[in-house]
Parts: sequence; C-alpha cells; structure tokens
Amino acid sequence: MITRRGFIKAGGLALFGIGMGGIPAFLAEAVAGTKPLGLFNRKKILVCIFQRGAMDGLMAVTPFTDEYLKAARPNLFMTAAKGGKSTPLIDLDGRFGLHPSMAAFEPVFREKRMGIVHGIGSPNNTRSHFDAQDYMESGTPFKKGTDSGWLNRAVGLLGHDGSTPFQGVSLTSSLPRSFYGDHPAVAISNLQDFNIQMRGNVKGANMAAKSFEDLYDQTSSELLKDTGKESFEAIKMLQKTDTRNYKPSDNAIYPNTALGKSLKQIAQLIKMNVGMEIAFAESGGWDTHFNQGTDTGIFARNVNDLSNSIMAFWTDMGTLQDDVTIMTMTEFGRTVKQNGTGGTDHGRASCNFILGNGVMGGLVHGNVQPMAVENLEDGRDLAVTTDFRSVFSEVADRHLSLHDDNVLFPGWDGHKIGVMR
Repeated sequence: MITRRGFIKAGGLALFGIGMGGIPAFLAEAVAGTKPLGLFNRKKILVCIFQRGAMDGLMAVTPFTDEYLKAARPNLFMTAAKGGKSTPLIDLDGRFGLHPSMAAFEPVFREKRMGIVHGIGSPNNTRSHFDAQDYMESGTPFKKGTDSGWLNRAVGLLGHDGSTPFQGVSLTSSLPRSFYGDHPAVAISNLQDFNIQMRGNVKGANMAAKSFEDLYDQTSSELLKDTGKESFEAIKMLQKTDTRNYKPSDNAIYPNTALGKSLKQIAQLIKMNVGMEIAFAESGGWDTHFNQGTDTGIFARNVNDLSNSIMAFWTDMGTLQDDVTIMTMTEFGRTVKQNGTGGTDHGRASCNFILGNGVMGGLVHGNVQPMAVENLEDGRDLAVTTDFRSVFSEVADRHLSLHDDNVLFPGWDGHKIGVMR
C-alpha cells in the first residue's frame, strides 16, 4: 500500500494529458480553488543535453594536424585547408578544427563563452551503450545499481525542498536515469498537451491516471493541505499559460527537430519563472557505424541540429544568459580508425561543449596525444584523459554553487580542470 506520506516523498505524481483537452478534469477541479503561484526568485539554471549513441568527438572537433588520424581515416578525415573537395573545418586554434556544420558555435567560441573539453569520458572502459549511459547518468562509473542519478542528487543539494515541482525538469517522455532518486523531478514530453510525469523513485513510477485518481479521492484534502499543494498550483500555472503560442526572442529560430522543440520548451519554462534550476534534454542518432559522411551525411546533420538548437536557445535567453549554462554529454566516443562501412565503431573518449558567460571559453581543454598506436587505449581508441566527473562537478560547483563533490559523485576524489572561471 502506498501511503500519502510515501506518495508525496517519492514525488510519485503522474499526470497525463487527455488528448488536446489538457490535464484530466479531476485535477483541474483540484486546482481551481488554489491561489496562483507567485514568481520564484530568479536562480541559476543548468541545462544538460545527452547525446545518446556516442558522438564521434574526433569528427566534431578534429585534431587536423595529426597525420596518424589522417591515415586511420582515409575517407572520413577532414582538414581545415581550403580549396579541397569538401567544406573545410573551422580552424579554432591551429590544431583543432570545428566541424563546418557546427558553424553556429564559432561566434560564441571566439567570444570566449564556449569551452570544449576533448579526451573526456568515463574511467570505466565499457563500450556498451546501456552500461556507459547508466554509469555517466548515475555518476558512479564503477558501481552498478546506484539508486540515484547525479542530477537528482544535485537537486537535493540545491535545497528549496517542496518549493516547486519544477526544480528539476526533463523534456523527455520518461524520466532519464540522471533524475532517478529521492528528490522530486518532472518529465514533460510536451507542455502543450500537459503530458507530465513526476517521479522520485521506483515506488511512484508510471502510475496510471486512474490509480492516481483513486489515491486522490482518498487523500485529496491532505494532499492539497500539505506539500502536494505546490504541485497543483504549478499545474494551474501551466494551465493558464498560452504554451501553444510561445514567441521566442527576436532572431531565435529553433530547428523543427526533437531537440529544437525540447530546448524551446525549456526556454519557455525559464521565462515562466516556475523555479526550474536543472533542465535535461536528449539528442539521438549518434551511433554512426555506417555511412557517417564528412561535411554531408548523418553526422553533419546531427551536429548541425545540435549546434543550431543550442544557439537558438542561447539567443532566446537574451538578458537571462548570465543565469544559464548549457553542457553536453555523450557516453563514449568512436574508434580512431574508420571501419569497412564508412563509419566508426564504439570507442572511448569524446568531447563535450559548455556554453555560458561563466565558462573559460575560447579554448579546447583537455589532453589529446598524437594518435600513434602506442598512445591509443587498447591500441584503437582515443584515450580518456579527463574523467567526466572532473567537468560535471566543476560546472555544478561554479554555476550552481554545489560544493559537496562527495554527495554529487560518491567515491570520486579527482581534480577539476579549469573549464569554468
């Protein structure tokens, strides 16, 4: 039996929109008598984007002077030299070149508001998508079965317990591993249809609307009198907002893609000031075993979507840019050598992008050795020289003022690398 206290503590509230009609009628009635939720004090916001499938960091940000890499990728290697058959890389510093389909990133890199970390990855050498994603999202790369995700622990360290159900928000159909845990987090697949699922741990997960209605009938007065009240008030706030006709800031043009739509809705929630401090979105399609392409093809389309979506969001933030930092992550990289089908296979290190006014930008951070066989991990992969926890913890520390690394990443005692000011 799920008690009212356990139900609330678990954050196990599941709300499902009924067609185009918005939230279920019994919930609309429940919030009808509550007073509107006041604006929250403006807080710093971290937006994390998980690139699922393992991005080829060596193609996104290429060490184009490396002759070993050139020999290993006769059909995939790209150069910054002009006049060739393909569009050249964007020369960042004389050694690393940004993929031309990520040209949207160049201005903020030159303005020193975007930093890139190369050679980043997990100390666990698994090349399984499922395991590597699990380790990265739990933040415990050598421990399976960790109950919580690192972003859920971050929510706990932020405090403000019960002040808003939107403190941690994922623009996904279900809650990602990063947000598993005891602290409330909400997964919103689509603001327009109010397809909302709140979840803290397995006990409260994926409850059907009917199950919640049954529980609501038994405990509605107590729910509305106690911490559940904030949830209903927040629903009322969303219900009264014209989510369908959101107008981004001038010059902010979001791609009509899953990632573009997710970041557009995150921007909307930020401007609604519902108390969100951590947001999560996903980008798929990075498992490029076949026909990866160079300046055109699957990879080029993916990085174009990633960069254009992020820059539309950044432009949309306008005067709120000081409050926001965006960080990408991917479970591992790709092999140094191309395979026989014009792609790359599961590797080890990749790179990530961090955008914000507090970032030590204009630099490619990390340690990437020449790709001679003796420098490669297992003789085939770009070695992981920066533990992802070094970067994630530093961003959380400097941007969100979360200083307890032992809670955020249990068992880790490494050093930060200076990617934040």
